[in-house]
Amino acid sequence: MIDVNSAITVEDVRKQALPLGTRLAAGTGSLNHSVSWVTVIYPEQKATPKTLQRGEMILVAEPERGVQRATPDIDIIRWASEKQASAVVLSQNASPTALAEANAFGMPLLILPPGSHIRLVEKAVVSLLVDRKGQLERRAAQIYRQLTQISSQNEGISELVAAISRLTNKAVIVQDKTLRIMDMTVQPQFIESWEDVETFLRDFYSLPIELQDRHRVSEIENPALLQSLPSPGLARLVCPIVTNNIGRGYLSIVGTDVELDDIDLLAAEYGAAACALEMAKAKAISETEKRLRGTFLDRLLLGDVNYQEAIRQGERFEHDMTRIHVAVVLSWQGDETPSLRRLETLVNNVAGGHDVLVWQREKEKQILVFHATDAKDPVDTSLSLAKLLTQEVHRRHPGTKVAIGVGQPAREIGHWRSSYEDAQKALNLAIRLQTDTPLYIGDLGVYQLLQGLSEREKLMAFCTKTLGSLEDYDLRQHADLVKTLDAFFTCHGNLSQTAEMLIVHRNTLLYRMNRINEIAEIDINRPETRLALHLALTIRKLLGSR
Repeated sequence: MIDVNSAITVEDVRKQALPLGTRLAAGTGSLNHSVSWVTVIYPEQKATPKTLQRGEMILVAEPERGVQRATPDIDIIRWASEKQASAVVLSQNASPTALAEANAFGMPLLILPPGSHIRLVEKAVVSLLVDRKGQLERRAAQIYRQLTQISSQNEGISELVAAISRLTNKAVIVQDKTLRIMDMTVQPQFIESWEDVETFLRDFYSLPIELQDRHRVSEIENPALLQSLPSPGLARLVCPIVTNNIGRGYLSIVGTDVELDDIDLLAAEYGAAACALEMAKAKAISETEKRLRGTFLDRLLLGDVNYQEAIRQGERFEHDMTRIHVAVVLSWQGDETPSLRRLETLVNNVAGGHDVLVWQREKEKQILVFHATDAKDPVDTSLSLAKLLTQEVHRRHPGTKVAIGVGQPAREIGHWRSSYEDAQKALNLAIRLQTDTPLYIGDLGVYQLLQGLSEREKLMAFCTKTLGSLEDYDLRQHADLVKTLDAFFTCHGNLSQTAEMLIVHRNTLLYRMNRINEIAEIDINRPETRLALHLALTIRKLLGSR
Protein backbone atom coordinates (compact mmCIF):
# COMPACT_ATOMS: atom_id res chain seq x y z
CA MET A 1 0.00 0.00 0.00
CA ILE A 2 1.00 3.68 -0.26
CA ASP A 3 4.07 4.77 1.72
CA VAL A 4 3.53 8.44 2.57
CA ASN A 5 7.32 8.96 2.72
CA SER A 6 8.12 7.44 -0.67
CA ALA A 7 8.71 9.46 -3.85
CA ILE A 8 5.56 10.50 -5.71
CA THR A 9 5.38 9.21 -9.29
CA VAL A 10 3.40 10.28 -12.34
CA GLU A 11 1.08 7.33 -11.75
CA ASP A 12 0.53 8.50 -8.16
CA VAL A 13 -0.42 11.96 -9.42
CA ARG A 14 -2.71 10.48 -12.07
CA LYS A 15 -4.56 8.34 -9.57
CA GLN A 16 -4.58 10.66 -6.56
CA ALA A 17 -4.63 14.25 -7.84
CA LEU A 18 -5.55 14.67 -11.52
CA PRO A 19 -9.29 14.89 -12.26
CA LEU A 20 -11.15 11.59 -12.49
CA GLY A 21 -11.40 10.75 -16.15
CA THR A 22 -7.90 11.99 -17.05
CA ARG A 23 -6.67 9.94 -19.99
CA LEU A 24 -3.16 8.59 -20.58
CA ALA A 25 -2.43 9.25 -24.26
CA ALA A 26 1.28 8.34 -24.57
CA GLY A 27 4.33 7.29 -22.58
CA THR A 28 2.64 4.38 -20.81
CA GLY A 29 5.93 2.78 -19.82
CA SER A 30 7.27 5.85 -17.99
CA LEU A 31 4.63 6.37 -15.30
CA ASN A 32 7.21 5.64 -12.61
CA HIS A 33 8.96 9.02 -13.22
CA SER A 34 9.27 10.91 -9.92
CA VAL A 35 7.41 14.22 -9.71
CA SER A 36 9.30 17.00 -7.89
CA TRP A 37 6.88 19.90 -8.49
CA VAL A 38 4.26 21.23 -10.93
CA THR A 39 4.25 24.22 -13.25
CA VAL A 40 1.50 25.75 -15.41
CA ILE A 41 1.93 27.00 -18.98
CA TYR A 42 -0.66 29.32 -20.50
CA PRO A 43 -1.37 29.40 -24.23
CA GLU A 44 -0.25 32.99 -24.75
CA GLN A 45 3.09 32.36 -23.02
CA LYS A 46 6.24 31.21 -24.75
CA ALA A 47 6.97 28.00 -22.92
CA THR A 48 10.59 27.32 -23.77
CA PRO A 49 12.26 30.30 -21.98
CA LYS A 50 10.53 29.34 -18.72
CA THR A 51 12.72 27.89 -15.96
CA LEU A 52 11.98 24.26 -15.35
CA GLN A 53 13.44 21.95 -12.72
CA ARG A 54 14.12 18.29 -13.33
CA GLY A 55 11.12 16.08 -12.51
CA GLU A 56 8.51 18.88 -12.73
CA MET A 57 5.10 18.04 -14.16
CA ILE A 58 3.94 20.49 -16.84
CA LEU A 59 0.25 21.49 -16.90
CA VAL A 60 -0.81 23.15 -20.15
CA ALA A 61 -3.91 25.36 -19.85
CA GLU A 62 -6.62 25.41 -22.51
CA PRO A 63 -6.42 28.46 -24.82
CA GLU A 64 -9.26 30.95 -24.67
CA ARG A 65 -11.48 31.27 -27.70
CA GLY A 66 -9.63 33.15 -30.46
CA VAL A 67 -6.24 33.02 -28.74
CA GLN A 68 -3.41 31.47 -30.77
CA ARG A 69 -1.16 29.06 -28.85
CA ALA A 70 2.34 30.55 -28.59
CA THR A 71 4.05 27.17 -28.40
CA PRO A 72 2.76 24.13 -30.32
CA ASP A 73 2.23 20.97 -28.26
CA ILE A 74 5.04 19.15 -30.10
CA ASP A 75 7.51 21.84 -29.03
CA ILE A 76 6.29 21.52 -25.43
CA ILE A 77 6.97 17.76 -25.59
CA ARG A 78 10.50 18.31 -26.93
CA TRP A 79 11.24 21.03 -24.39
CA ALA A 80 9.88 18.88 -21.52
CA SER A 81 12.08 15.98 -22.62
CA GLU A 82 15.15 18.22 -22.86
CA LYS A 83 14.55 19.58 -19.33
CA GLN A 84 13.84 16.05 -18.01
CA ALA A 85 10.31 16.90 -16.92
CA SER A 86 8.32 14.04 -15.39
CA ALA A 87 5.20 14.41 -17.58
CA VAL A 88 3.07 16.75 -19.69
CA VAL A 89 -0.64 17.25 -18.99
CA LEU A 90 -2.73 18.88 -21.73
CA SER A 91 -6.16 20.48 -21.39
CA GLN A 92 -7.15 19.42 -24.91
CA ASN A 93 -6.41 16.59 -27.30
CA ALA A 94 -2.83 16.29 -28.55
CA SER A 95 -1.81 16.41 -32.18
CA PRO A 96 -0.67 13.14 -33.82
CA THR A 97 2.88 14.47 -34.07
CA ALA A 98 2.90 15.32 -30.35
CA LEU A 99 1.69 11.81 -29.50
CA ALA A 100 4.39 10.26 -31.67
CA GLU A 101 7.04 12.49 -30.14
CA ALA A 102 5.92 11.69 -26.58
CA ASN A 103 6.14 7.96 -27.27
CA ALA A 104 9.55 8.41 -28.92
CA PHE A 105 10.93 10.32 -25.92
CA GLY A 106 9.17 8.12 -23.35
CA MET A 107 7.37 11.19 -22.01
CA PRO A 108 4.04 10.50 -20.25
CA LEU A 109 1.35 12.59 -21.96
CA LEU A 110 -1.99 12.93 -20.19
CA ILE A 111 -5.20 14.61 -21.35
CA LEU A 112 -7.51 16.28 -18.82
CA PRO A 113 -11.27 15.75 -19.13
CA PRO A 114 -13.26 18.65 -20.61
CA GLY A 115 -14.13 21.44 -18.17
CA SER A 116 -11.08 20.96 -15.94
CA HIS A 117 -9.83 24.15 -14.25
CA ILE A 118 -6.06 24.25 -14.54
CA ARG A 119 -5.51 26.14 -11.27
CA LEU A 120 -7.61 23.61 -9.35
CA VAL A 121 -5.63 20.82 -10.97
CA GLU A 122 -2.39 22.54 -9.95
CA LYS A 123 -3.68 22.94 -6.40
CA ALA A 124 -4.57 19.23 -6.18
CA VAL A 125 -1.10 18.19 -7.40
CA VAL A 126 0.62 20.55 -4.94
CA SER A 127 -1.59 19.19 -2.14
CA LEU A 128 -0.46 15.68 -2.98
CA LEU A 129 3.21 16.72 -3.03
CA VAL A 130 3.08 18.48 0.36
CA ASP A 131 0.29 16.55 2.16
CA ARG A 132 -0.08 13.08 0.74
CA LYS A 133 -2.31 11.76 3.51
CA GLY A 134 -4.72 14.68 3.31
CA GLN A 135 -4.92 14.44 -0.49
CA LEU A 136 -5.69 10.73 -0.20
CA GLU A 137 -8.70 11.56 1.97
CA ARG A 138 -9.88 14.18 -0.51
CA ARG A 139 -9.42 11.70 -3.35
CA ALA A 140 -11.50 9.14 -1.47
CA ALA A 141 -14.39 11.60 -1.35
CA GLN A 142 -14.06 12.27 -5.10
CA ILE A 143 -14.10 8.56 -5.92
CA TYR A 144 -17.14 8.03 -3.74
CA ARG A 145 -19.02 10.94 -5.38
CA GLN A 146 -18.20 9.79 -8.90
CA LEU A 147 -19.24 6.17 -8.35
CA THR A 148 -22.45 7.04 -6.51
CA GLN A 149 -23.29 9.54 -9.27
CA ILE A 150 -22.94 6.79 -11.89
CA SER A 151 -25.26 4.63 -9.81
CA SER A 152 -27.79 7.43 -9.25
CA GLN A 153 -27.93 8.06 -13.00
CA ASN A 154 -28.77 4.38 -13.62
CA GLU A 155 -25.77 3.90 -15.91
CA GLY A 156 -25.39 0.32 -14.70
CA ILE A 157 -22.64 -1.99 -13.53
CA SER A 158 -20.87 -1.86 -16.92
CA GLU A 159 -20.19 1.87 -16.53
CA LEU A 160 -19.11 1.38 -12.92
CA VAL A 161 -16.60 -1.28 -14.01
CA ALA A 162 -15.32 0.97 -16.81
CA ALA A 163 -14.94 3.94 -14.43
CA ILE A 164 -13.05 1.89 -11.83
CA SER A 165 -10.80 0.50 -14.56
CA ARG A 166 -10.03 4.00 -15.87
CA LEU A 167 -9.26 5.20 -12.36
CA THR A 168 -7.01 2.30 -11.36
CA ASN A 169 -5.60 1.38 -14.79
CA LYS A 170 -6.17 -2.25 -13.81
CA ALA A 171 -8.49 -5.13 -14.67
CA VAL A 172 -11.85 -5.01 -12.89
CA ILE A 173 -14.30 -7.91 -12.51
CA VAL A 174 -17.77 -8.01 -10.96
CA GLN A 175 -19.23 -11.44 -10.14
CA ASP A 176 -22.59 -12.45 -8.71
CA LYS A 177 -23.02 -14.73 -5.70
CA THR A 178 -22.54 -17.84 -7.86
CA LEU A 179 -19.26 -16.34 -9.20
CA ARG A 180 -20.75 -15.84 -12.65
CA ILE A 181 -18.93 -12.90 -14.23
CA MET A 182 -21.42 -10.07 -14.75
CA ASP A 183 -18.97 -7.59 -16.27
CA MET A 184 -15.23 -7.05 -16.56
CA THR A 185 -12.43 -5.13 -18.22
CA VAL A 186 -9.06 -6.71 -19.03
CA GLN A 187 -5.81 -4.80 -19.45
CA PRO A 188 -3.69 -5.79 -22.51
CA GLN A 189 -0.76 -6.92 -20.36
CA PHE A 190 -2.93 -9.58 -18.68
CA ILE A 191 -4.42 -11.18 -21.80
CA GLU A 192 -1.98 -14.11 -22.02
CA SER A 193 -2.62 -15.22 -18.43
CA TRP A 194 -6.27 -14.19 -18.27
CA GLU A 195 -7.74 -17.65 -18.89
CA ASP A 196 -5.97 -18.93 -15.76
CA VAL A 197 -7.14 -15.88 -13.81
CA GLU A 198 -10.76 -16.44 -14.86
CA THR A 199 -10.61 -20.13 -13.92
CA PHE A 200 -9.32 -19.14 -10.48
CA LEU A 201 -11.98 -16.46 -10.00
CA ARG A 202 -14.81 -18.86 -10.88
CA ASP A 203 -13.76 -21.40 -8.24
CA PHE A 204 -15.70 -20.86 -5.00
CA TYR A 205 -12.90 -22.31 -2.90
CA SER A 206 -10.47 -19.76 -4.37
CA LEU A 207 -12.31 -17.04 -2.46
CA PRO A 208 -10.58 -15.93 0.76
CA ILE A 209 -12.14 -17.99 3.53
CA GLU A 210 -13.46 -14.81 5.18
CA LEU A 211 -15.69 -14.18 2.14
CA GLN A 212 -17.09 -17.69 1.64
CA ASP A 213 -20.01 -17.28 4.07
CA ARG A 214 -22.35 -14.79 2.38
CA HIS A 215 -24.29 -14.28 5.60
CA ARG A 216 -21.25 -13.08 7.56
CA VAL A 217 -19.32 -10.91 5.11
CA SER A 218 -21.07 -7.79 6.42
CA GLU A 219 -19.30 -8.34 9.74
CA ILE A 220 -15.79 -8.02 8.25
CA GLU A 221 -14.12 -4.81 9.45
CA ASN A 222 -11.85 -4.40 6.39
CA PRO A 223 -13.78 -6.12 3.58
CA ALA A 224 -11.31 -5.51 0.71
CA LEU A 225 -8.77 -8.34 0.92
CA LEU A 226 -5.49 -8.75 -0.96
CA GLN A 227 -5.02 -12.19 -2.52
CA SER A 228 -2.28 -13.66 -4.72
CA LEU A 229 -3.36 -15.18 -8.04
CA PRO A 230 -1.97 -18.34 -9.68
CA SER A 231 -0.20 -16.30 -12.40
CA PRO A 232 3.22 -15.20 -11.05
CA GLY A 233 3.32 -11.58 -9.92
CA LEU A 234 -0.45 -11.04 -10.14
CA ALA A 235 -2.78 -10.32 -7.23
CA ARG A 236 -6.26 -9.01 -6.65
CA LEU A 237 -8.13 -6.86 -4.21
CA VAL A 238 -11.48 -8.58 -3.69
CA CYS A 239 -14.38 -6.99 -1.87
CA PRO A 240 -17.85 -8.44 -1.20
CA ILE A 241 -20.89 -6.69 -2.64
CA VAL A 242 -23.34 -6.57 0.26
CA THR A 243 -27.05 -5.72 0.30
CA ASN A 244 -29.31 -6.23 3.33
CA ASN A 245 -26.33 -7.66 5.23
CA ILE A 246 -25.94 -10.57 2.77
CA GLY A 247 -23.21 -11.00 0.16
CA ARG A 248 -24.68 -10.70 -3.34
CA GLY A 249 -21.44 -10.78 -5.32
CA TYR A 250 -17.78 -9.79 -5.47
CA LEU A 251 -15.74 -6.99 -7.02
CA SER A 252 -12.10 -7.69 -7.85
CA ILE A 253 -9.32 -5.34 -9.01
CA VAL A 254 -6.48 -7.30 -10.62
CA GLY A 255 -2.94 -5.97 -11.04
CA THR A 256 0.66 -6.79 -10.27
CA ASP A 257 1.24 -7.44 -6.60
CA VAL A 258 3.61 -4.45 -6.27
CA GLU A 259 1.21 -1.97 -7.91
CA LEU A 260 -2.00 -2.45 -5.90
CA ASP A 261 -2.23 0.56 -3.57
CA ASP A 262 -4.56 2.57 -1.34
CA ILE A 263 -6.38 4.14 -4.28
CA ASP A 264 -7.15 0.65 -5.60
CA LEU A 265 -8.34 -0.27 -2.10
CA LEU A 266 -10.67 2.73 -2.01
CA ALA A 267 -11.90 1.97 -5.53
CA ALA A 268 -12.64 -1.63 -4.51
CA GLU A 269 -14.58 -0.64 -1.39
CA TYR A 270 -16.54 2.24 -2.94
CA GLY A 271 -17.02 0.31 -6.19
CA ALA A 272 -18.49 -2.63 -4.27
CA ALA A 273 -20.84 -0.24 -2.46
CA ALA A 274 -21.96 1.30 -5.77
CA CYS A 275 -22.44 -2.18 -7.30
CA ALA A 276 -24.54 -3.10 -4.26
CA LEU A 277 -26.87 -0.19 -5.08
CA GLU A 278 -27.12 -1.38 -8.68
CA MET A 279 -27.85 -4.96 -7.63
CA ALA A 280 -30.45 -3.80 -5.10
CA LYS A 281 -32.20 -1.74 -7.79
CA ALA A 282 -32.03 -4.60 -10.28
CA LYS A 283 -33.42 -7.01 -7.69
CA ALA A 284 -36.29 -4.66 -6.82
CA ILE A 285 -37.18 -4.33 -10.51
CA SER A 286 -36.89 -8.10 -10.96
CA GLU A 287 -39.15 -8.79 -7.98
CA THR A 288 -41.77 -6.36 -9.30
CA GLU A 289 -41.69 -7.94 -12.75
CA LYS A 290 -41.85 -11.39 -11.19
CA ARG A 291 -45.00 -10.49 -9.23
CA LEU A 292 -46.61 -9.03 -12.34
CA ARG A 293 -45.68 -12.09 -14.36
CA GLY A 294 -46.99 -14.42 -11.66
CA THR A 295 -50.30 -12.55 -11.44
CA PHE A 296 -50.65 -12.63 -15.21
CA LEU A 297 -49.91 -16.36 -15.44
CA ASP A 298 -52.27 -17.17 -12.57
CA ARG A 299 -55.02 -15.31 -14.42
CA LEU A 300 -54.07 -17.13 -17.62
CA LEU A 301 -54.51 -20.50 -15.92
CA LEU A 302 -57.90 -19.37 -14.61
CA GLY A 303 -58.98 -18.45 -18.14
CA ASP A 304 -59.22 -14.77 -17.21
CA VAL A 305 -56.96 -13.48 -20.02
CA ASN A 306 -58.02 -13.06 -23.63
CA TYR A 307 -55.72 -13.60 -26.59
CA GLN A 308 -54.97 -9.91 -27.25
CA GLU A 309 -54.04 -9.23 -23.61
CA ALA A 310 -51.84 -12.33 -23.50
CA ILE A 311 -49.93 -11.13 -26.56
CA ARG A 312 -49.48 -7.62 -25.07
CA GLN A 313 -48.28 -8.98 -21.74
CA GLY A 314 -45.90 -11.33 -23.53
CA GLU A 315 -44.38 -8.37 -25.35
CA ARG A 316 -43.94 -6.61 -22.02
CA PHE A 317 -42.02 -9.64 -20.71
CA GLU A 318 -40.16 -9.94 -24.04
CA HIS A 319 -41.70 -13.36 -24.56
CA ASP A 320 -43.36 -14.72 -27.71
CA MET A 321 -46.74 -16.04 -26.54
CA THR A 322 -47.64 -17.35 -30.02
CA ARG A 323 -45.10 -20.19 -29.93
CA ILE A 324 -45.85 -23.77 -28.82
CA HIS A 325 -45.41 -24.04 -25.04
CA VAL A 326 -44.95 -26.98 -22.70
CA ALA A 327 -45.63 -26.74 -18.96
CA VAL A 328 -42.89 -28.10 -16.68
CA VAL A 329 -43.62 -28.29 -12.93
CA LEU A 330 -40.99 -28.91 -10.24
CA SER A 331 -41.05 -29.48 -6.49
CA TRP A 332 -38.61 -30.75 -3.90
CA GLN A 333 -38.97 -34.32 -2.60
CA GLY A 334 -38.43 -35.23 1.02
CA ASP A 335 -38.62 -33.44 4.37
CA GLU A 336 -35.27 -31.67 4.67
CA THR A 337 -34.86 -29.77 1.41
CA PRO A 338 -33.58 -26.36 0.29
CA SER A 339 -36.06 -23.51 0.06
CA LEU A 340 -38.47 -23.14 -2.84
CA ARG A 341 -36.76 -19.81 -3.58
CA ARG A 342 -33.49 -21.65 -4.09
CA LEU A 343 -35.15 -24.02 -6.55
CA GLU A 344 -36.55 -21.03 -8.42
CA THR A 345 -33.07 -19.47 -8.61
CA LEU A 346 -31.63 -22.74 -9.90
CA VAL A 347 -34.33 -22.97 -12.58
CA ASN A 348 -33.72 -19.39 -13.67
CA ASN A 349 -29.96 -19.99 -13.90
CA VAL A 350 -30.36 -23.14 -16.01
CA ALA A 351 -33.24 -21.92 -18.16
CA GLY A 352 -31.75 -18.47 -18.74
CA GLY A 353 -30.65 -19.42 -22.25
CA HIS A 354 -34.10 -20.78 -23.14
CA ASP A 355 -37.35 -18.98 -23.87
CA VAL A 356 -39.23 -19.57 -20.63
CA LEU A 357 -41.63 -17.96 -18.20
CA VAL A 358 -40.83 -19.01 -14.63
CA TRP A 359 -42.66 -18.33 -11.43
CA GLN A 360 -42.87 -19.64 -7.91
CA ARG A 361 -46.24 -20.97 -6.79
CA GLU A 362 -45.67 -20.70 -3.06
CA LYS A 363 -49.02 -22.10 -1.96
CA GLU A 364 -48.58 -25.19 -4.15
CA LYS A 365 -44.88 -25.46 -3.15
CA GLN A 366 -43.84 -25.77 -6.76
CA ILE A 367 -42.05 -23.94 -9.55
CA LEU A 368 -43.96 -23.67 -12.80
CA VAL A 369 -42.14 -23.18 -16.09
CA PHE A 370 -43.77 -22.51 -19.44
CA HIS A 371 -41.20 -23.39 -22.06
CA ALA A 372 -41.49 -21.93 -25.57
CA THR A 373 -40.33 -25.16 -27.14
CA ASP A 374 -39.24 -26.35 -30.56
CA ALA A 375 -42.14 -26.62 -33.00
CA LYS A 376 -40.77 -29.75 -34.74
CA ASP A 377 -39.93 -31.74 -31.61
CA PRO A 378 -41.68 -30.02 -28.67
CA VAL A 379 -41.77 -32.90 -26.18
CA ASP A 380 -38.15 -34.06 -26.46
CA THR A 381 -36.91 -30.45 -26.41
CA SER A 382 -38.75 -29.71 -23.16
CA LEU A 383 -37.73 -33.07 -21.67
CA SER A 384 -34.11 -32.17 -22.43
CA LEU A 385 -34.53 -28.93 -20.50
CA ALA A 386 -36.12 -30.86 -17.61
CA LYS A 387 -33.17 -33.28 -17.54
CA LEU A 388 -30.75 -30.34 -17.41
CA LEU A 389 -32.65 -29.09 -14.34
CA THR A 390 -32.31 -32.50 -12.67
CA GLN A 391 -28.58 -32.59 -13.39
CA GLU A 392 -28.13 -29.12 -11.90
CA VAL A 393 -30.00 -30.16 -8.75
CA HIS A 394 -27.62 -33.13 -8.38
CA ARG A 395 -24.64 -30.85 -8.89
CA ARG A 396 -25.72 -28.00 -6.62
CA HIS A 397 -27.56 -29.98 -3.93
CA PRO A 398 -26.10 -33.50 -3.64
CA GLY A 399 -28.38 -35.88 -1.77
CA THR A 400 -31.59 -33.97 -2.56
CA LYS A 401 -34.21 -34.97 -5.11
CA VAL A 402 -36.58 -32.96 -7.23
CA ALA A 403 -39.79 -34.23 -8.85
CA ILE A 404 -40.51 -32.95 -12.36
CA GLY A 405 -43.68 -33.31 -14.39
CA VAL A 406 -43.94 -32.38 -18.08
CA GLY A 407 -47.28 -31.64 -19.77
CA GLN A 408 -48.57 -32.02 -23.31
CA PRO A 409 -47.60 -29.29 -25.83
CA ALA A 410 -50.00 -26.31 -25.88
CA ARG A 411 -50.26 -25.12 -29.47
CA GLU A 412 -52.29 -22.07 -28.56
CA ILE A 413 -52.67 -19.88 -25.47
CA GLY A 414 -56.05 -21.37 -24.58
CA HIS A 415 -54.40 -24.77 -24.04
CA TRP A 416 -51.81 -23.61 -21.49
CA ARG A 417 -54.07 -24.60 -18.59
CA SER A 418 -54.42 -28.16 -19.93
CA SER A 419 -50.65 -28.46 -20.31
CA TYR A 420 -50.22 -27.31 -16.71
CA GLU A 421 -52.83 -29.80 -15.41
CA ASP A 422 -51.06 -32.61 -17.30
CA ALA A 423 -47.71 -31.56 -15.85
CA GLN A 424 -49.27 -31.47 -12.38
CA LYS A 425 -50.49 -35.07 -12.76
CA ALA A 426 -47.05 -36.19 -13.95
CA LEU A 427 -45.47 -34.35 -10.99
CA ASN A 428 -47.77 -36.08 -8.47
CA LEU A 429 -46.88 -39.44 -9.95
CA ALA A 430 -43.15 -38.64 -9.83
CA ILE A 431 -43.55 -37.83 -6.12
CA ARG A 432 -45.40 -41.12 -5.47
CA LEU A 433 -42.77 -43.07 -7.40
CA GLN A 434 -40.02 -41.16 -5.58
CA THR A 435 -38.19 -40.64 -8.83
CA ASP A 436 -36.23 -37.61 -9.96
CA THR A 437 -36.46 -38.67 -13.61
CA PRO A 438 -38.66 -36.10 -15.41
CA LEU A 439 -42.00 -37.73 -16.26
CA TYR A 440 -43.88 -36.77 -19.41
CA ILE A 441 -47.66 -37.18 -19.17
CA GLY A 442 -47.83 -38.87 -22.59
CA ASP A 443 -45.60 -41.71 -21.39
CA LEU A 444 -47.64 -42.51 -18.28
CA GLY A 445 -50.62 -44.45 -19.59
CA VAL A 446 -50.15 -47.53 -17.37
CA TYR A 447 -49.18 -45.43 -14.38
CA GLN A 448 -52.27 -43.26 -14.77
CA LEU A 449 -54.49 -46.37 -15.02
CA LEU A 450 -53.01 -47.85 -11.86
CA GLN A 451 -53.15 -44.53 -10.05
CA GLY A 452 -56.85 -44.32 -10.81
CA LEU A 453 -57.55 -47.70 -9.17
CA SER A 454 -58.67 -47.16 -5.60
CA GLU A 455 -58.65 -50.79 -4.34
CA ARG A 456 -55.16 -50.81 -2.88
CA GLU A 457 -55.65 -54.25 -1.26
CA LYS A 458 -56.31 -55.94 -4.61
CA LEU A 459 -53.29 -54.25 -6.16
CA MET A 460 -51.11 -55.37 -3.26
CA ALA A 461 -52.50 -58.91 -3.51
CA PHE A 462 -51.61 -59.04 -7.22
CA CYS A 463 -48.14 -57.73 -6.44
CA THR A 464 -47.60 -60.31 -3.67
CA LYS A 465 -48.87 -63.18 -5.82
CA THR A 466 -46.53 -62.23 -8.69
CA LEU A 467 -43.40 -61.19 -6.81
CA GLY A 468 -43.89 -62.65 -3.33
CA SER A 469 -41.70 -65.74 -3.76
CA LEU A 470 -38.85 -63.62 -5.16
CA GLU A 471 -39.17 -61.07 -2.34
CA ASP A 472 -39.10 -63.86 0.27
CA TYR A 473 -36.02 -65.40 -1.32
CA ASP A 474 -34.22 -62.06 -1.42
CA LEU A 475 -35.04 -61.49 2.24
CA ARG A 476 -33.80 -64.94 3.34
CA GLN A 477 -30.71 -65.15 1.14
CA HIS A 478 -29.81 -61.40 0.98
CA ALA A 479 -30.13 -61.70 -2.79
CA ASP A 480 -31.10 -59.19 -5.49
CA LEU A 481 -33.51 -61.08 -7.73
CA VAL A 482 -36.25 -58.40 -7.66
CA LYS A 483 -33.65 -55.71 -8.31
CA THR A 484 -32.31 -57.81 -11.20
CA LEU A 485 -35.79 -58.17 -12.65
CA ASP A 486 -36.42 -54.42 -12.39
CA ALA A 487 -33.14 -53.65 -14.19
CA PHE A 488 -34.04 -56.22 -16.87
CA PHE A 489 -37.26 -54.34 -17.71
CA THR A 490 -35.55 -50.93 -17.44
CA CYS A 491 -33.11 -52.12 -20.12
CA HIS A 492 -36.00 -53.45 -22.27
CA GLY A 493 -34.82 -57.05 -21.90
CA ASN A 494 -31.30 -56.37 -23.21
CA LEU A 495 -29.04 -58.71 -21.19
CA SER A 496 -25.77 -56.90 -21.93
CA GLN A 497 -27.19 -53.54 -20.84
CA THR A 498 -28.77 -55.15 -17.76
CA ALA A 499 -25.46 -56.71 -16.70
CA GLU A 500 -23.73 -53.37 -17.21
CA MET A 501 -26.39 -51.55 -15.17
CA LEU A 502 -26.07 -54.05 -12.30
CA ILE A 503 -22.26 -54.13 -12.63
CA VAL A 504 -22.19 -57.93 -12.84
CA HIS A 505 -20.78 -60.42 -15.34
CA ARG A 506 -23.17 -61.60 -18.06
CA ASN A 507 -22.91 -65.20 -16.75
CA THR A 508 -23.93 -63.99 -13.29
CA LEU A 509 -26.96 -62.29 -14.81
CA LEU A 510 -27.94 -65.46 -16.72
CA TYR A 511 -27.70 -67.45 -13.49
CA ARG A 512 -29.98 -64.96 -11.72
CA MET A 513 -32.54 -65.04 -14.55
CA ASN A 514 -32.66 -68.84 -14.32
CA ARG A 515 -33.13 -68.62 -10.54
CA ILE A 516 -36.03 -66.19 -11.08
CA ASN A 517 -37.73 -68.75 -13.36
CA GLU A 518 -37.15 -71.56 -10.86
CA ILE A 519 -38.17 -69.75 -7.66
CA ALA A 520 -41.24 -68.01 -9.11
CA GLU A 521 -42.09 -71.12 -11.17
CA ILE A 522 -42.54 -69.07 -14.32
CA ASP A 523 -41.20 -68.77 -17.86
CA ILE A 524 -40.04 -65.20 -18.30
CA ASN A 525 -39.91 -65.65 -22.07
CA ARG A 526 -43.73 -65.78 -22.23
CA PRO A 527 -45.23 -62.32 -23.11
CA GLU A 528 -48.07 -62.72 -20.57
CA THR A 529 -45.57 -63.47 -17.80
CA ARG A 530 -43.43 -60.49 -18.68
CA LEU A 531 -46.48 -58.22 -18.64
CA ALA A 532 -47.54 -59.50 -15.21
CA LEU A 533 -44.05 -59.09 -13.76
CA HIS A 534 -43.64 -55.59 -15.20
CA LEU A 535 -47.06 -54.53 -13.87
CA ALA A 536 -46.26 -55.93 -10.44
CA LEU A 537 -43.00 -54.00 -10.31
CA THR A 538 -44.82 -50.83 -11.42
CA ILE A 539 -47.50 -51.26 -8.73
CA ARG A 540 -44.77 -51.88 -6.18
CA LYS A 541 -43.19 -48.51 -7.02
CA LEU A 542 -46.53 -46.70 -7.23
CA LEU A 543 -47.64 -47.88 -3.80
CA GLY A 544 -44.29 -46.98 -2.27
CA SER A 545 -43.48 -50.53 -1.23
CA ARG A 546 -40.18 -50.87 -3.06
